[in-house]
Formats: sequence, structure tokens, C-alpha cells
Amino acid sequence: MTAKVQYTDVEVGTEIAARSYPVDRADLVKYAGASGDFNPIHWRERVARSVGLPDVIAHGMFTMAQGGRFVTDWVGDPGAVVDYGVRFSSPVVVPDEGGATLEISGKVEEKLDGGKVVVALTARSSDQKVLTRAKAVVQLA
Repeated sequence: MTAKVQYTDVEVGTEIAARSYPVDRADLVKYAGASGDFNPIHWRERVARSVGLPDVIAHGMFTMAQGGRFVTDWVGDPGAVVDYGVRFSSPVVVPDEGGATLEISGKVEEKLDGGKVVVALTARSSDQKVLTRAKAVVQLA
């Protein structure tokens, strides 16, 4: 698969439309099984509250993975992401009723040599920024 986004079609400042990703407790249980991270703060409300959290929270790496998903959906090729990093600023709180929504948007921040671009991501849940310094370097066609 090759990247569907062409290097010549993007400029610094090009915005990538926001996408919403629903998150519910079943997603967290599935992620726990896939990752091996069975910390009960990610699935038991009583435990999460006992350590000072407002409710169950999504795994940080689950949240980061949704940012990666956003970029790969945009570019059309998971192999086009050559570097990706974030800092976690707030947890994604996932209530039992209704779950949570993670909204991610992006902007081309820089064009690099060799057809690469730097995409800066913004990730929010419940009006809280949940990732900071979220950036991906993407190889475009």
C-alpha cells in the first residue's frame, strides 16, 4: 500500500479534519487483553476512585494509538508513519454510562526533504487536551 496523500498536495498549515473516536469500557477491556496491561484503574471504578481518579481512565497507550490511527487513516498507509511521539497531559475519563469521545485533529507543521511532513496533532476529550507535543513524521508519496 502506498500513501494516498501526495507531498505536492500539502503545504505547511494544511489542516486535517477532526475525527471522533468513541471509547467505552469494553474497548478498554479488549485493549487490556491485547496489551497485557490489566491495571484495574482501566476497568474498575472503585479502584480508580480509590487512587484519586474521577472514574475509570483509558490506557495512555490506547489514547496514543488512536492518534496513530488518525494519521494512518489520513495518509492511507500505516507504513508511512516513520516517527511518532506524544506527551500525556490528561487522562481520558471513561464513565460506565455513555463512555467517552476522543476528538483528534491535525495540521501539517513542517515539510521536510524527501517527501516527509511533520503533522502536529491535537487530541481532546471532554474539552480537556489529553495529548501534548503529539507529532508524527509521515512519508508521503
